[in-house]
Amino acid sequence: MPTLFSFTPEEILETIRMVQVENLDIRTITLGISLRDCATGSLKETCRRVYDKITRLADKLVAVGEEVATAYGIPIVNKRIAVTPIAQVGEPSGESDLTPLARTLDRAAEAVGVNFIGGFTALVHKGFTKGDRAIFNSLPEALATTERVCASINVATTRAGMNMDAIAELGQLIKETAQLTADRGGIGCAKLVTFCNAPEDNPFMAGAFHGPGEPECVLNVGISGPGVVLAAVRQHPEADLGKLATIIKNTAFKVTRMGELVGREVSARLGVPFGIVDLSLAPTNALGDSVAEILEAIGLERCGAHGTTAALALLNDAVKKGGAMASSYVGGLSGAFIPVSEDNGMIRAVESGALSLEKLEAMTAVCSVGLDMFAVPGDTPAEVIAAIIADEAAIGMINNKTTAVRVIPVPGKKPGDMVEFGGLLGRAPVMRVNNFSPAAMIRRGGRIPAPVQALGN
Repeated sequence: MPTLFSFTPEEILETIRMVQVENLDIRTITLGISLRDCATGSLKETCRRVYDKITRLADKLVAVGEEVATAYGIPIVNKRIAVTPIAQVGEPSGESDLTPLARTLDRAAEAVGVNFIGGFTALVHKGFTKGDRAIFNSLPEALATTERVCASINVATTRAGMNMDAIAELGQLIKETAQLTADRGGIGCAKLVTFCNAPEDNPFMAGAFHGPGEPECVLNVGISGPGVVLAAVRQHPEADLGKLATIIKNTAFKVTRMGELVGREVSARLGVPFGIVDLSLAPTNALGDSVAEILEAIGLERCGAHGTTAALALLNDAVKKGGAMASSYVGGLSGAFIPVSEDNGMIRAVESGALSLEKLEAMTAVCSVGLDMFAVPGDTPAEVIAAIIADEAAIGMINNKTTAVRVIPVPGKKPGDMVEFGGLLGRAPVMRVNNFSPAAMIRRGGRIPAPVQALGN
């Protein structure tokens, strides 16, 4: 009788090749933890409870992840934590500054050995509560004075519309955060994601948080595999696009099945429920681990050329179809990430002039998330940053999909300069922005109404 996860010897050898040659890995296992029961009327007591709960539940996360990686011979690159949106945890304290909670998260993450913890989050698509306001009050200082804390703000949904007051304010806060971390290239902004239609079970940073519909504690898995898909595409230069989609779909099936196998083993050893597999193709700066290079292997001279959006749509859809066949528990973002700083092909495309910010935005209409990890000049006005966020949120709102922005205005840098963030965050060429001002529109504020659900075209 075959088990849920049965493999032939040929499939095992194929997986070994994927790991050794094509950079296949489990990109992240992320432990989601509810902190709702930690909320009290005292911020000091809330901090104590938050620290105790995180260090108790995540104490074995890193060790178990390494055990399973060794046992199965498949690297698990990142072990991370996502928690309840801190706006909801800190609100009962009545405090207007939740920076102490951010520092508590930072200490807890350090204590259990993870490099990022997500959830310094507020959901403000229809407006602010007192806790949401406290998150906004705290954002620049919290991001500048912690190493591991990631923040996210949901500013729009398809059902609620877009909170333009929040978007306008975020333009200012992103500038302030960049200034506070100017000595490190504005890196504080790399830990802040602005969402439309944020998923509650996303295991990828910087946007991970443990949403209101999630259980007490759960393990979510983010797979990767751009190198594997790239190798598959390069092996079939003669295939038409229909056959190519099938080849990518079959590859995604194999990668997803491996991800669920590893994720279920980790969750069993931790004694927590298994949540979802996020199917996202997440690039890195490693050689051949690039989404842009997949698009070029499909037939583009350079990523950003006309046809890029169509090629990305093919890729994204094929990955989702293959993943959905392999697992019944698919969630998160699921698709192809196109972060500029974390993808060597994207960096080359920007440097060569093939990829502009406008084309990148067009690509986000068919990718898994949005404008990710791109740098703009440090003197970019706050209203322009807010308008970039508004444009991206509008794509998500109208098309009923998740979109996001992670923008870094780099102090002292101009278009064409390079900024080094180091480590997983990579390096990014500073991109030119449109200098015609959207300030009058941004100053109007208010909420853009939700779109009509019928009459879709």
